[in-house]
Amino acid sequence: MRNSHCFFALTFLACIVFADSAVAQKKTRLRHTPGKNADRTLTYAIEAAQPFVQNGFTVREEYWGGTLPPQTQKIIVHQLFKGNEYWFLAATDADGAVVSVHAYDENGNLAETEYFKKAHAAGTHIVPRKSAMYYIMLEIEKSPELQTRWALVFGFR
Repeated sequence: MRNSHCFFALTFLACIVFADSAVAQKKTRLRHTPGKNADRTLTYAIEAAQPFVQNGFTVREEYWGGTLPPQTQKIIVHQLFKGNEYWFLAATDADGAVVSVHAYDENGNLAETEYFKKAHAAGTHIVPRKSAMYYIMLEIEKSPELQTRWALVFGFR
């Protein structure tokens, strides 16, 4: 347990050191229009959310996005509420890239109840035990590109 706290603390501090990429963490209004000019990264994230939408989840209009080099993590802090359940879905448009997303509680403990990873996307399911701030950790595990675009959407019910 102590190791998970150290890992979380070190990861959190590393993200603060790379604060210049904080602009990429900015939440953006979802204005998705499929077609030739659509952002493929956002498209993959929305596609990953579809099975959960069919099960009653509402995907928020806001999303996060940006670029990260391989083997780099981004932490997004988000308020979650007891009584709801959430899916956070991350995606990339880079062929051959692997993205992951995990959720941690305020103490740095893994808080997800379910996880999946597939081509271009990954997701984590969270049922908060209490209303609090949670840390969503997105990572570009590997990529053939120096900077890999990513998008993160979430749904709740």
